[in-house]
Amino acid sequence: MVKKELFRGMDESQAKELSMEDFLPLINARERRTMKRVNQNPRLKQLIEIARKVKKDNPKKVIKTHVREAVVLPEWIGLTFGVYNGKEFKNVEITVKHLGKRLGEFAHSTGRVMHSGPGVGATRGSKFVPLK
Repeated sequence: MVKKELFRGMDESQAKELSMEDFLPLINARERRTMKRVNQNPRLKQLIEIARKVKKDNPKKVIKTHVREAVVLPEWIGLTFGVYNGKEFKNVEITVKHLGKRLGEFAHSTGRVMHSGPGVGATRGSKFVPLK
């Protein structure tokens, strides 16, 4: 049995039809405050316009962006964003579980560091360790 993804009790089709006025009370206060100030942030406003244009013309196209602080909107469900993590663009396909969160949450900017033993020549004793 596959678990159905929901946003505040709504499935994908219901969430897609949410207007901005209906969506704002359902998200956290920090994200709601950001969305109320969307006209003051030209980068975020431009991203929303680009997403609308791509959804109308070619929904399969990847939208590359550096705007990691953008809040995921219901009208973006089904679109794919290339979110910059400081090194490369990570593809993020928007589903119901992404709603109300920031794009940057899905493209981590730091990786896991794996430490191992010292390299050859790093210590006096490691000079004599045979190479693999």
